[in-house]
Amino acid sequence: MKVENIKTLGELKEVDYKSKSIKDELRDNLIKKIKNKETTFEGVHGYENTVIPELERAILSRHNINLLGLRGQAKTRLARLMLNLLDEYIPVVEGSEINDDPFQPISRYALELINDKGDDTPISWIHRSERFAEKLATPDVTVADIIGDVDPIKAANLKLSYADDRVIHYGMIPRANRCIFVINELPDLQARIQVALFNILQEGDIQIRGFKLRLPLDIQFLFTANPEDYTNRGSIVTPLKDRIGSQILTHYPEDIETARRITEQEAKLVESQKASVIVPDLARDLLEQIVFEARESEFIDAKSGVSARLSISALENLLSTAERRALISGDALTTLRLSDFVGIVPAITGKVELVYEGEQEGAAVVAYNLIGEAVKKLFEEFFPKIGKLQKQEEEGPYDDVISWFFNQKDGFELLDDLRDKEYKTLLDAILPLDDLLAEFQPNLEKMDSYFVKEFVLWALVEYKQLSKHRFTEGIQFKDPYGSFISGI
Repeated sequence: MKVENIKTLGELKEVDYKSKSIKDELRDNLIKKIKNKETTFEGVHGYENTVIPELERAILSRHNINLLGLRGQAKTRLARLMLNLLDEYIPVVEGSEINDDPFQPISRYALELINDKGDDTPISWIHRSERFAEKLATPDVTVADIIGDVDPIKAANLKLSYADDRVIHYGMIPRANRCIFVINELPDLQARIQVALFNILQEGDIQIRGFKLRLPLDIQFLFTANPEDYTNRGSIVTPLKDRIGSQILTHYPEDIETARRITEQEAKLVESQKASVIVPDLARDLLEQIVFEARESEFIDAKSGVSARLSISALENLLSTAERRALISGDALTTLRLSDFVGIVPAITGKVELVYEGEQEGAAVVAYNLIGEAVKKLFEEFFPKIGKLQKQEEEGPYDDVISWFFNQKDGFELLDDLRDKEYKTLLDAILPLDDLLAEFQPNLEKMDSYFVKEFVLWALVEYKQLSKHRFTEGIQFKDPYGSFISGI
């Protein structure tokens, strides 16, 4: 007999059902998963040796938890994944507003019902998916919202005085009894509201409007917060921090491989995009490197962070840029180009918080600088480094490429909407690029070679060996000094 088919308290007793607190429930199920070598937090990457072990220790310790970190660090996702550590179903007294445990009822409604009906008390079951409550802390949140208040309409309908506890309207926290309750952005909660949480966290009970009401609630609290030095709108009051068992610091991915896994997992790409746009590995690495550069940029406020959502939105924009070009040109299949990265600028400008110097430069200029810095950083992993000073008589690996551009008086243009065939023909015309790739990237796949060729041109621009000019319809590359020498 499935437990969820049990309908009365008497039947529940017959199967010898044992109720337990939510913290014990989480602890016991976590122990089972660890023993069975199961993944406890599926789909969270980069935290395997840092955040997740700390979170597991906090659950084993039966602690309330605060996840502290910058935006886009999977804090809310971790909280929601804790649902998987709950029992599939738990019994509640049917009709209870606060999910009363049939064996340990706490509300007046449940106590009176069990006293009246005994073993015939009706039981209902709630699935773990229903045992999650979440509240975004905003300045307008009141004690009545999260804890409760006297309901004058209920008092009038029941013809009861305000002194009767039956006129209380329960807030979000009592209604989340035996559930996981998450308060996002805790520092944004007004100090007086944070104070109202003291009793709930320490003694597990609530107080409403001076009622001598003790409700020993059974709740797993999770809080999320940005570091206090960034959140100028408020802070976590010290006595509340003292009552939170474990504070766990989250972080951004520490390497490109992890960042790529997250981006590819989270990006909402249409199947037709995936089928029609070939994305070279270098392009995916470059996209993540742009985000890494943003986190280090002097123009971007490091305290506000650069969310993982930036790379997710940027990948979606990137494929859409290539898809749009293919639709215009009539190509059924296209390979991503480095010039398509112009399409990710809106994803960058909307997701970074600039410092004063960045505002002076302008958001779009900062975005283009990030792309350039990322190109420069990755270039050294594939090709010889370009030194700042080079002896005049000394030959360099890029001399033939630069000489080719020196002889192009009108420059070399790559238009945004070129068909794939025309794009490849133009790049194939730069014969020294083929020699360069043959020497330093001999195992490169043909379909990736054109992206790498353009990548070399962008890198030479960053090292001041070539100049690049963005115009309405595309990009022009030129020798930076040829026009002066030739007198053009």
